[in-house]
Amino acid sequence: QVQLVESGGGLVQPGGSLKLSCAASVRTFGACAMGWFRQAPGTEREFVAAINWSGAGTNYADSVKGRFTISRDNAKNSVYLQMNSLKPEETAVYYCAGRWVSWTTATVAGYDYWGQGTQVTVSS
Repeated sequence: QVQLVESGGGLVQPGGSLKLSCAASVRTFGACAMGWFRQAPGTEREFVAAINWSGAGTNYADSVKGRFTISRDNAKNSVYLQMNSLKPEETAVYYCAGRWVSWTTATVAGYDYWGQGTQVTVSS
């Protein structure tokens, strides 16, 4: 059974940082591309960042480039999202997602399994 469990969300002040973690129970995790998405109330789920199977290839939404960093540790079946200089408009539920292929995509439909999400609130 595939399971993704996110952690690390919480309340942070504008300009602050958070690091999200996603632990995967996927036997072939090392062969899967992984991504992070977010969804604010009343909006569609949007792409944030993705990483290929080895970690050598990443891509980001334009809005987070230079502030967010996605990484993975295949030995720990985990993927991470370091978020710096957070803005109030980035308040959302952040979701970890995986796909059964090794290359990335930025589309919601391109991911095969999802976590339950972790709330990130950016507020003073």
